[in-house]
Amino acid sequence: MTTDITIVGAGLGGLTLARVLHVHGIPATVYEAEASLTDRSQGGMLDIHDYNGQLAVRAAGLMDEFRGIILEGRQAMRILDRNGTVMLDQADDGTGGRPEVQRGELRQILLDSLPAGTVRWGHKVSGARGLGEGRHEVAFADGSTAVTSLLVGADGAWSRIRPLLSTATPEYTGTSFVETYLFDADTRHPAAAKAVGGGSLFAVDPGKRQIGAHREKDGTLHAYVVLSKPLDWFAGVDFTDAAATAALIAQEFAGWAPELTALITDSDTTPVLRPHYTLPVGHRWDRVPGVTLVGDAAHLIPPNGEGANLAMLDGAELGEALAAHPADVEAALAAYEQALFPRSAAVGEAEAESPVNPTLEDLINFFSRDEQIS
Repeated sequence: MTTDITIVGAGLGGLTLARVLHVHGIPATVYEAEASLTDRSQGGMLDIHDYNGQLAVRAAGLMDEFRGIILEGRQAMRILDRNGTVMLDQADDGTGGRPEVQRGELRQILLDSLPAGTVRWGHKVSGARGLGEGRHEVAFADGSTAVTSLLVGADGAWSRIRPLLSTATPEYTGTSFVETYLFDADTRHPAAAKAVGGGSLFAVDPGKRQIGAHREKDGTLHAYVVLSKPLDWFAGVDFTDAAATAALIAQEFAGWAPELTALITDSDTTPVLRPHYTLPVGHRWDRVPGVTLVGDAAHLIPPNGEGANLAMLDGAELGEALAAHPADVEAALAAYEQALFPRSAAVGEAEAESPVNPTLEDLINFFSRDEQIS
């Protein structure tokens, strides 16, 4: 099979690219390892920022659809200490510039905006190789291949396309999330629901422990338990045993308020480990004809609220660059990367300068400043 533009990965960055290309009348094919749209959960809420993610939504011509999935009130923010004392409580007045949406719903509106057959499900990439003159061959796990004139890696942290451009590999940051969910929380878990409030929660004990949580749709609380532990420590945890895992993780928060530890011990799902990896700050590559990267494949950083936004902006800007240079793919890629590299470096440097284990004062100052900026 030969195609003009091949995108590997049907995440938010790859789909935004495909949509912006479609808006400009340029066809593309997206290959995705997942077997179907419903193959796995798409994660929790995302705050989509007016200075990057929403610019991408606008370029994709989907602002009306985007407004339809915004969860009202979810920009509210609470910061608590380990005793459950409220240190900061910000209401959502609708002017924050970072409305929250469910990741799965955002992905769905992008998928719905593409022509049927654009996404080829169940195509797990095993590798790719250059054929010369900007052409590449993509190999799939089932033994099939695809040849393309332009290859875009939108395939995340462990990108199979990145090695065509760079020898960089993700490194563990030393910190991981353990995710839990509490369903119908206002009725079944009222103390935890009250602690979280109407939007987001941060509970911090200066050191190596944090609990974050979002109030998602239908009274669901999605918690992110943050632990700075080596991977070997997590390897000793049997994450298939929900009760034992919750008890072990909760031990790290001994002495915390019960409404906070309930976000761990009362989970209605088996806790899930999410280690954090990063690429070198300022990751870049020399121009290689016919191939580039977007999103985490290009500039993986620890979770800080920017990842999905940057991936979408990458996709939108690459799509617009290709539309602006219809007869010169290399000029388009050069223009895209010229903007990509400094933007990615700036975000990475800001993240590197942030405290690894922020204090209550750090968080209060950050979110108070953020509110003023917004």
